[in-house]
Amino acid sequence: MPRPTPLRLLGAALLAASASLATAAPPPAKAPKAADAALCKDTGRWLLAGGKQLQPTLPAGPIGEAAAGEVVLLGEQHDQDDHHRWQLQVLAALHAQRPDMVIGFEMFPRRLQPVLDRWVAGQLGVREFITQAEWEQVWNFPPQLYLPLFEFARINRIPMIALNVDQKLTRAIADKGWQGVPAAEREGVGRPAAALPAYRELLRELHRHHLAGRRQAGKAENSFENFLDAQLAWDRAMAEALAARLGPPAAGKRRPLVVGVMGSGHIRFEHGVPHQLRDLGVKRVTNLLPASGREECQALQPGIAHAVFVLPDRPAASPEPPRLGVTLEDQGKGVRIAQLNPGSLAETYGLKAGDRIVELAGRAPGSSAEVSAAIRRQPPGTWLPLKVARKDGEVEIIVRFPPQPQP
Repeated sequence: MPRPTPLRLLGAALLAASASLATAAPPPAKAPKAADAALCKDTGRWLLAGGKQLQPTLPAGPIGEAAAGEVVLLGEQHDQDDHHRWQLQVLAALHAQRPDMVIGFEMFPRRLQPVLDRWVAGQLGVREFITQAEWEQVWNFPPQLYLPLFEFARINRIPMIALNVDQKLTRAIADKGWQGVPAAEREGVGRPAAALPAYRELLRELHRHHLAGRRQAGKAENSFENFLDAQLAWDRAMAEALAARLGPPAAGKRRPLVVGVMGSGHIRFEHGVPHQLRDLGVKRVTNLLPASGREECQALQPGIAHAVFVLPDRPAASPEPPRLGVTLEDQGKGVRIAQLNPGSLAETYGLKAGDRIVELAGRAPGSSAEVSAAIRRQPPGTWLPLKVARKDGEVEIIVRFPPQPQP
């Protein structure tokens, strides 16, 4: 089964959507000019991006501006390891100037705040932390991508903030709209500010993909307005958590520097969380993004962020062998296949949306997280026997994972 992708939000309900906009592509860039190619020739450096054109700058510029502000937002594509290494680099630089720092993470819903507090206090080991933070259930990207950030907070005793809400809330809003969810069930999230026109159009395009995923999973379609409400509530929840930790201004007392770590789609062009922060009265917000190499650099548009760090191009690597290609959900004591990715191994071998996995390699799975972990451990070129239950009975299916491509 593949790890969540940039279109995770778009393939199923907003439960499976938690990464989509966070990593969705920005609005289409203009055709790169020769000057753009020259500007992106040298990687491993900062570009100022907040003006009418991009221009190179020394690290002291964007880091100094961020350290002098109130809130700093660091973007990412969740599955890109270099994005997290860049985030760690920026956190270290900011902490050197502002030891009065707190770090908020999109990866944790608010109800898990006590777990983050125990981790920073040194009361949990890594395994205990990942387990108590319900990592496989609420995020499910490889934890090793994020552990250096969490360890940085722990060894420096930097408070960590849970920024997100439970997926069931965004899913409920996507299905029923903001007004359709009782106030008592909104986890204290206030009414979001209306979307900016450009953000609304971007979300409209993403909604088309979202509907295609719901049709494939046999689920009822939801309206664009409900989908928009869910995304705005998601942005608003994170903005409110950041603003609350910043606190009100106090005479003679400097407020902490509040840093938010989240998907870039919540930050780009100041449409998402920055817009909601402004509505909450937080004005000094610095948005910093990574760009994955020269090609992505040449697609950057002015205004996408205050500054962008252009990461070096990664050496070409053999493609990862395909995985099962399903979205799973826990259902009572079983695990249900909620959605199949088009062209996936699951589709090729005859699995169907709605199948309930009864056995996996001869054992009854206890949860979707257990199934996901077992599939990820499957070596290339091996066979995986499955037994699934359908309305017309049980079916045994054996899936062969392709061999590792030769370099």
